[in-house]
Amino acid sequence: MTTFIIRRLLQLIPVLIGVTILVFSLMHLTPGNPAMILAGENAPDATVQAIEQRLGLNDPLPIQYFNFLADAIRLDFGVSMRDNLPVADHVMPRFWVTLELAIYSTIFSIFLGLIAGIVSAVRQYTISDISIMIVALFGLSMPNFWLGLMLIQYFSINLGWFDPTGWGSPNQLVLPIITLGTAGAAIIARMTRSSMLDVIQQDYIRTARAKGVRERYVVYKHALKNALIPVVTVIGLQFGALLAGTVLTETVFAINGMGRLLIDSIQARDFPVVQACVLIIAVIFVLVNLIVDISYRLLNKRIDLD
Repeated sequence: MTTFIIRRLLQLIPVLIGVTILVFSLMHLTPGNPAMILAGENAPDATVQAIEQRLGLNDPLPIQYFNFLADAIRLDFGVSMRDNLPVADHVMPRFWVTLELAIYSTIFSIFLGLIAGIVSAVRQYTISDISIMIVALFGLSMPNFWLGLMLIQYFSINLGWFDPTGWGSPNQLVLPIITLGTAGAAIIARMTRSSMLDVIQQDYIRTARAKGVRERYVVYKHALKNALIPVVTVIGLQFGALLAGTVLTETVFAINGMGRLLIDSIQARDFPVVQACVLIIAVIFVLVNLIVDISYRLLNKRIDLD
């Protein structure tokens, strides 16, 4: 296991370097002069040149990239072009909000999706199975923003149970988590059902039942544990997608997360903030994939990672 983790960490280095190259290229592939945007359209040439000199935009591209990489390692992404404040002051508070939203939504998806998938697999072709799969299909088909608006209309406006906007208090958490986690729960439920059905048909499951092992023990100890590997893969992909796909949910519920910050920065052509947001999302996505790979070994000792 230790050898595998070290090898995977070493393999992440070229991946992360490739990510930083793509993120660095955002500023240079996008039309427009960042120094002119920062100085203003009517700024004199001397001011623009001074800003270019301060930002190092006159240096050769390789030098600019290595300077960007060195700063990114220190979590120094420069200053925002909108207010000249450090990018970290904009990104980090928003990042923790989005990370909390993604974690809570993933936990909701796992809890609901696993239960629904197990029940559906154990009771294959029954009313319960058909009903769960119909609901899962409906949950997978609903746009997040529409579901969020419907939840606000019913639970906030009609019933007054939850706050319709904001993030922080328990009253503000429920609706965004349900909105963002519903599609993930539907995907996990369908994957769990499919994987469980494949495992249940294996010979060792029939042998365990023939020996008189309790059905609950067969399902949760033997079948579920071996069926979780593809489910864990889906969960990892879902979590990474949530970090980059919360913008609609954050907009509907007026949550000041990184998704809204990224869209606002793109519209304002605030390249340093965009670079920071994209780089953080990409790095976390890569790290989540590493955790998923390690979890394979924890779920199934027969998998040889070394």
